[in-house]
Amino acid sequence: MPRSAPYQPLLLRILHGLSGILVIAAIITGFLVYNTYDRRFGKIPFPQIGDIQGIHGTFALFFLLILPAFALYSFHAGQKRLLQSDFLQQLTQVGKPIWWVSLQRLVNTLMLIAAILAVNSGRMMKEEWLPAGQLHHIWYSLHLSAWVVMVGCVAIHVLMSTKVGGAPLLLSMFSWKFRPEESPAKWSSRFRTWLTSLQTNFSAEMNKFIQNNFYLRIIEVIVFGGILTAFVLPVFFPGSES
Repeated sequence: MPRSAPYQPLLLRILHGLSGILVIAAIITGFLVYNTYDRRFGKIPFPQIGDIQGIHGTFALFFLLILPAFALYSFHAGQKRLLQSDFLQQLTQVGKPIWWVSLQRLVNTLMLIAAILAVNSGRMMKEEWLPAGQLHHIWYSLHLSAWVVMVGCVAIHVLMSTKVGGAPLLLSMFSWKFRPEESPAKWSSRFRTWLTSLQTNFSAEMNKFIQNNFYLRIIEVIVFGGILTAFVLPVFFPGSES
């Protein structure tokens, strides 16, 4: 029997779609930057594009702007799609459905960490390094490494999604249908309700935050700390923004 299409929350589809487009655009333009100025590990005879660094930096900046919202959703409403507290036990069940799901969650989590490395190392690079042939800078090496990890994570993410949910799961991310309670008109009121609840029950929410999947909470702190760092780095190193 054909699989029924699963329902994906509207906000997830929007954030996932925007982030996916920007990540893929940054990956492609990042390769073109490498193909223009580096080429140490091989090259493809593509025609050079003027100011390809600027184009790459623009996509990266837009991704950074949407990253806080995407990360906040991922670590809370979408936390079931990330690393779980019993993932090591699940990884021992090789070949079973939970094993594939755990691999997908691991890759999703790793992708967020790689994104933090990419945006921070990119913000610390200077545009004149690569045209001048200065390929030895540690920030460029980190940025290049983050690019490799992101390519691998995106590829595995698509493959794992296909394995776990098949075509129905992939197609569900492109559906325009949404439930009445998820209407964008209700987003502001739902956010205010969530914020009021957080302020009223701050201590209880903090205890829940710490006790609920502690290892994922550590990763969340690292990710949001990295996002904050990516925003403030240009303030202290104004010449380093790519």
